[in-house]
Amino acid sequence: MNTYFITGISTDVGKTIVSAILVEALQADYFKPIQAGELHNCDTQKVQRLVSNAKSVFHPNSYALQTPMSPHAAAELDKISVDLKKIKRPKTKNNLVIEGAGGLMVPLNNSETILDLIQPKDKVIVVSRHYLGSINHTLLTINTLQTKGFDLALIYSGDEHKSTESIIKKMTGVSVIGRINDEPYFDKNVIKEYAENFRDKLI
Repeated sequence: MNTYFITGISTDVGKTIVSAILVEALQADYFKPIQAGELHNCDTQKVQRLVSNAKSVFHPNSYALQTPMSPHAAAELDKISVDLKKIKRPKTKNNLVIEGAGGLMVPLNNSETILDLIQPKDKVIVVSRHYLGSINHTLLTINTLQTKGFDLALIYSGDEHKSTESIIKKMTGVSVIGRINDEPYFDKNVIKEYAENFRDKLI
């Protein structure tokens, strides 16, 4: 069984939608180690609402922080500190999709970042979205992961930008699983359609 770690080049680039698509495509379990803010409508609940299969298990957060901020700052407000030793991956014989928070270098505490949550055997999926500065953010993210030897692939979220995607491909050689368009809405049927299109590139 495989573990897929979903990270992004920034916040709000589409990690949760990508997570739902992978969970549906692989009938995988889902785990969001750290949720910061929106506890009444957290990412785990969002993914659960978008997934159709009956096999996936949705595991509880290791940390559920009250404020939508970087985990280190949200934890401070909650008068706690994020301890990596307390972030234990769920025991499952199923494929597992893990969704990070923000980008790779988002601080968890005074010395560790989201990058420290990724394990050597994880398949890392980078979600990239086009905006002014996104080439830099995408290349920095990919370079960091490649330097550490991770197996990774890209998923684009939003409209195509050929020159941007061409230079990223030329400079990194990273394979692209697919693109998620700016849909009018996402529901179980839309997620299932993307899952069917992406499945062969995930296995």
